[in-house]
Amino acid sequence: MYEATLHLQLEGDCVLSELASETDDTIDIEVLELHDELVTLIVQAEGHAREYYETLSEAEQVEHVELLGSEAILVTKSSCGAYPAIHRNNGVLRRQNRIDKRSRVYHILAFQHEDITNIIKDFQSFGTVTVDALSQFPGTDPALTSRQREVVETALDAGYFEWPRQISSEELATELGITRGTCLEHLRKAQAKLLRDAVNSLDDHQLST
Repeated sequence: MYEATLHLQLEGDCVLSELASETDDTIDIEVLELHDELVTLIVQAEGHAREYYETLSEAEQVEHVELLGSEAILVTKSSCGAYPAIHRNNGVLRRQNRIDKRSRVYHILAFQHEDITNIIKDFQSFGTVTVDALSQFPGTDPALTSRQREVVETALDAGYFEWPRQISSEELATELGITRGTCLEHLRKAQAKLLRDAVNSLDDHQLST
């Protein structure tokens, strides 16, 4: 597993950067869901909820905006490209990311070094990227079942986790001699275990340093 901290300066306009410009402050956001090219996230308003809400409500990029109390806003908007890039390269946002009027910071967790490399390449298509940190961290062997391990190893060897994928889930299931639904369930459970163990190992490592 690898963790990377990437700084991205967008070349295009983004309503979230506009919010940071209005208050001359950084904004913490938490991504909840990615669906096609739309992203749903929570914006921490820090005393600017009404001000942010009005700006977001008028933005063409925003599909939905909703106040969550006095300190947070739920937003669904078109993505600047960063979140799809992270998702299609098997990355996961490690924690909240931060936006200011000039740039944004992403803490990303990925299974392979190549995944991080591909995320950086994709980022470079719409902005300037700086790698602040990139590290591999140790972890205990996750308690995968023998079948889960077989499915994951076969998927890796066949290029299922590459972008674009070199094998479909249907083809992978056929190679393994199982149904597509069973194959996807094994992959889902295995990935959840791998990520959970990786995050726990990283937390333990940070506490010990």
